[in-house]
Amino acid sequence: MNEENMKKIGRQMAIRMGILMSFSLSLIGTLTSGHFTIPGFLISFAVSTVVSIGIGFVIPVGKISMDLCRKWKLQPGTVGHRCAESMISNVIYTPLMTLIMVFLAYQGAMRSSGGQAQIVFLPMFLKSLLICFVAGFMIIFSCMPVFRSSLMKGMQPKE
Repeated sequence: MNEENMKKIGRQMAIRMGILMSFSLSLIGTLTSGHFTIPGFLISFAVSTVVSIGIGFVIPVGKISMDLCRKWKLQPGTVGHRCAESMISNVIYTPLMTLIMVFLAYQGAMRSSGGQAQIVFLPMFLKSLLICFVAGFMIIFSCMPVFRSSLMKGMQPKE
């Protein structure tokens, strides 16, 4: 497959994974906060989608994953390779997305309470990061191969 097609696949993967991760982590975050609201979820999803797609276009996650897996001598298609690739992607996306989402939730809680909310940012962030990191890994591990396979089939020459 030529380099142009690989770049197309990379961009499509960034969009698909960005939307999926944004939807999933926004839903998980707002549900685990104990204060789920449709507007809160939608704002979280919209901001998260912009951030995650931005990350996907700026950081070549696929290339970084391939290079590291090659360096670690992991064979493509193996469970070890998939775990490593999922963890690399998760480390790149999840902490930043979680920080932004928790910050928005914290700011919203403080604003709506007139600054009187009895919440502390760091414990709120760390709890959310742990939950989102585990969920993010499972989502990436299970969905990335499906998206990649679908995109690769679409790039094969038609006979």
